[in-house]
Amino acid sequence: MGYEPEQLAEDAPPIVTPDDSGNGLGDTWVPLFRHGCSFGPDIYHSVMLNLIKNPNINSTWLFRANILHDVQGADALSALPGSAPEIPSFRGLELQRCMIRKLIPRNTMRDKPLDQTCLLYGGTGEDVQDEGIERTLVVYLPHVGSQSEMPFYHPVVRGIAFLHEWNAAESVGSVSISYLFFDVGDRSVDKLVRTAWHLLKAIYKHGEGRVAGYKKRVHHDVLIPQARVQDRYTALKNKYARDLIKTWAESTDPEKHVFEDLSIAAFLIELWADMYKDVPFPGFVDIGCGNGLLVYILNREGYSGWGFDAQTRKSWASYSTKMGSGGETLQQLVLLPPPVSRARVEELSGSDDFEERLVHDGRFPKGTFIISNHADELTPWTPILATISDCPFIMIPCCSHDLTGSRFRAPRPADRSKADSSYASLVAWVAEITKDCGWEAEQEMLRIPSTRNTAIVGRKKTALEESAVPDINAIVQRYGGTAGYLENVIKLVSSKKGSTAEHIIPS
Repeated sequence: MGYEPEQLAEDAPPIVTPDDSGNGLGDTWVPLFRHGCSFGPDIYHSVMLNLIKNPNINSTWLFRANILHDVQGADALSALPGSAPEIPSFRGLELQRCMIRKLIPRNTMRDKPLDQTCLLYGGTGEDVQDEGIERTLVVYLPHVGSQSEMPFYHPVVRGIAFLHEWNAAESVGSVSISYLFFDVGDRSVDKLVRTAWHLLKAIYKHGEGRVAGYKKRVHHDVLIPQARVQDRYTALKNKYARDLIKTWAESTDPEKHVFEDLSIAAFLIELWADMYKDVPFPGFVDIGCGNGLLVYILNREGYSGWGFDAQTRKSWASYSTKMGSGGETLQQLVLLPPPVSRARVEELSGSDDFEERLVHDGRFPKGTFIISNHADELTPWTPILATISDCPFIMIPCCSHDLTGSRFRAPRPADRSKADSSYASLVAWVAEITKDCGWEAEQEMLRIPSTRNTAIVGRKKTALEESAVPDINAIVQRYGGTAGYLENVIKLVSSKKGSTAEHIIPS
C-alpha cells in the first residue's frame, strides 16, 4: 500500500485530547493527516525511538540528536531541567517515558542546537466509542519561548503529536499527526502542512517496512561514535572549507571534494586518537592521493605524512610542502608491488622512454598508516602492501579493478544476504583479500557525500596471521595474478613530455 494520507479538514475534531492541565498546553492540538497502517504498537514504539535518536532521517539539515535525559515509568518527570516546557497530560493516556534531546545541526554557524522534550504516552484513551483500541502517543515539545526563537530546521509550532491507534482484534491501525500552533492561523502555512505530510510518511514507511521484514543492512558508527566524528568534521569544516572552495584549482566540483575529504579526515583523526592514544603517531602515506587535499588537511592538523600519484595535479602547487626528510609531501610516483617482477624495469632503466626514479616499490616503514582512498587499481593491493610492510591501513574502494590493473566485475559475495551490486561485490572481494592477508577486516560506512562510502580498516591481526606468516605470492595467484600490471606501469613512467597515459593510480 502506497503512502496516501487523508488530509483532515480544518474544522475536524481533535484526535489528541488534552485534559485541563492549566499549563498552557491544553489548547487545541490541530490534526492534519491520518493514514491506515498494518503495524502494531511494538513496531510503532521502536520506529519512534529510532526517529527520536536519529532526527537526520527526517531532516538533512541535522547531524544527530544527543540524548540529555531519558527516564521511564513513574519517575519519568524527575530531574527535568529548568528550560523544559510544562508537561501536558492527555485523557486516558499515561506518561511512560520522558526524553530530552539536543538537535545538532550540520551548520552550527547558521543554526543553533535546539533542546526538545520527547514524551511517550500509552493507554486505551477515554470517551472513545470503539472498545479495545490501544493508543500510543509521542509528543515533541521544543524548548523555545516564542516563534522567533525557532531554528530554521524545526517546524514553527509549539508542539508535534504523533498518535498510533491499534485494533488488536482486527490487526488494523492508523497513525496521525497533529500540531500545537503558536497561532491558530498558522494552519494555512503551506510549509508547515508539507512538513507534517513528510513527518508522517517517515513513520508509515519505517513501520510498514518492519512488517514486510525489512532488516537494516547499513550500520554506521561501528568503529567510532557518531558524535566524535561529526564534531570533528564540523570543526574542520568551519576551519578550512570556505578557503578551500574559494581557491579550488581543479576542474572538478569543489564542494563535493572538499566536504568529502574533510569528512574522511575527521574519521581518520578520531580513529588515530584511539589507535595511538599512548604512543607517538607513526606517520601516514596516501597511495593514489589524487589532488592531494586529504594529505594537506591531515598535515595542517599536525599529522606527518605524504602521498603520491601517477600524475601531478594543479592543486599540488598549493597543497605540497617540504617534509623533514627534504622531500615533498606530494610526489609523482607509480607503484610496483614486490610480487611483480622487476626484471624488465632494470632492463629499461636509463632508456629514453623510462624513468626508474618515478617507481615506488610499495615498501613503507613498519607501522606507517596506509591510506587508500578511491585508489582504484591499487585498492586490492592495499592489504597486500600492508602485510608486506606490517602497516595498518584504511581503504575506501571505488571502481572495480583486479590485481593486474584491469577493470573487472568482482564475484558475487558468498553471503547471499548482501546486496548483489558491483560495488557490494567489490567490497566483499577486497575484504576477503584482507582476511587472507591476516587482517581483521573492520568495516565502517562513512558519512561522506558519495555512494562509494564503505571503509575497510586493517588495524588488528587475526589468529591466522599470528600462527603463520601469510604466503603473499600464493595470495596474489589466488586472486588472479599480476600479468599485465607491469606493462601498465611502464606506460605511466614514460619520460615523454605531455604524456596522457591512463592513470593506474587515479584520484
